[in-house]
Parts: sequence; structure tokens; C-alpha cells
Amino acid sequence: MTLLFIISGLILGFGLTLIVSDYCRIPLLGTSRALKSLSKRQKKQIGSLEIWLQELAVWFTKFIRINEYKRIQLASDLQTANMNLSPELHIATSFVKGSIVGIFAIPAFFVFPLIAPVILALAVGIYFNELKSVKKRIGDKRETINYELPRLVFTIEKTLKYNRDVLGILENYKDSASPEFKQELEITVADMRSSNYESALTRLESRVGSSMLSDVVRGLIGVIRGDETEMYWAALSIKFADIGRQTLKQKAQKVPSKVKRLSMTLLFCFLLSYLVILFMEIVTSLGAVFGS
Repeated sequence: MTLLFIISGLILGFGLTLIVSDYCRIPLLGTSRALKSLSKRQKKQIGSLEIWLQELAVWFTKFIRINEYKRIQLASDLQTANMNLSPELHIATSFVKGSIVGIFAIPAFFVFPLIAPVILALAVGIYFNELKSVKKRIGDKRETINYELPRLVFTIEKTLKYNRDVLGILENYKDSASPEFKQELEITVADMRSSNYESALTRLESRVGSSMLSDVVRGLIGVIRGDETEMYWAALSIKFADIGRQTLKQKAQKVPSKVKRLSMTLLFCFLLSYLVILFMEIVTSLGAVFGS
């Protein structure tokens, strides 16, 4: 009987997926694979499932309405995180990914009802986690740039002794920078070539949103204006070196807590497996008693 419920649930889910895909004009996997092969030739790795989910999310954007202020803020965050998505598409993508997991609660309700709420909770968690992925990517990018700023300050401090060309300093440094910082420096260098130096550096500061980078930009603007900044860069180099040491200490302190958290998760999984097996045995025993 249980096997029959599983097979029926799978057939029902597959049929509903085909109906919804046809109604929403979602491309089949064959079309997705063709697009994937094209993306490979263009040196872009895109999965078939990802393409299919994105097409479904595009259809859902027609039903999403966002407050104008929140839309502008989310669009700015998406641009900072290098995510080429509209705010509506980002929300729709998060909803689709959560819904795909939530669909499995339907067959689970017939086969093992106790798991259905867990699947629904997991779907909601995936939805909110996808929504917060923008903030996480921005935070990771900012942390990567902050980690590299002490080396940039050291380079600026040594270079200013014989060269005060800010554009040349940034252009030379970007070749050895991390991918995240290199992209921002390339944008800034191009911006400096086509507009005012100070305005370009100010836009760099606003894009990254780092207090450490604000100190660097303030010093570079001082160099552009012809101020004597030798003492400023020396003090900033010492300050950033201290911040770097504190960051390394904090990372070292987080390692034991992560191990404990993973151990507790593993213990919880063992207990959950044991409880499920125990429950199934109890249900089987009661079925045998009442059946006899």
C-alpha cells in the first residue's frame, strides 16, 4: 500500500509539472540542454535545471509587486552583488526554488504525514535564504576587499614617495588584486578616465560600502588635491595591520564553535533517524495487532 502511494504521488507530481510547464510556456529539458550547449560555447556554465527554473521565475514576475523604495534599494544591492537580475526576478527565483521543495510535501502527506510539515518548513527556509543571498554576497565581497586593503595601503604608502599619480597607482595595483576588488578597480579606473577623479573614487566608496575603504578614498582624494599625506598613510597602514590581526583572531575563534555546531547537527540527524525507525516499527506492530 505504501509503495502504491509513493508511485501515485510521483505520477501525480510529474503530471502536474507537465501541465504547469505547458500552461506557463516553460521550455522542456531538451530546449534547456540546447541553451546549455550554446552557453558552453560562450564560456558560460549554466545548468539545464537552472535555466528551467529561471524561465519559470520569469513567468512569476508578472504577479510580483514591490514598493518603489524597496525596489530601488534591492536593485542597488543586486548591482553591488554582481547579480544581473531585476528585483522582481530575484524574488520570483527565490519563490520558485522554495516552491519546488514544497511540492514534495504533497506525496509526503500521503506516505508519511509527519514529514510533510518538515518539508514545508524547509521550503520556507530556502525561500528566505535565497532572498538573503544578496546581502550575503555583498558581505562576502566587502570582507574580501577589506582583507586586501592593508596591502593596497602599503603599496600606496611606498609608491607616493616617488609617484603621486593616483590613476596609475590603482591601474597598476588592479593586476594583482583579487577578482572582486579587481572588478571594482577596473570600473573606477574607467570612471576616472572619463570623469572627475574625486567623483569616481566617491562612487567606488558608495558601491562597496566599507568604512576601511572610506579611509583609503579620503587619503587618495587628499593626494589628488596636493595635500601632504605621508603621515596619514603611515598611520593608516598601522591601523589596518591591527585590524587584520584582529580579523585573523576572530576567524580562529570561530573554528571551535563551527565544529560544535556541526557535531550537534550530526547528533540531531542520528536521533531523527532513530525516531523515524522507531515510529515505523510501532506503526507496523500496531497494524499487525489490529489486523489479527
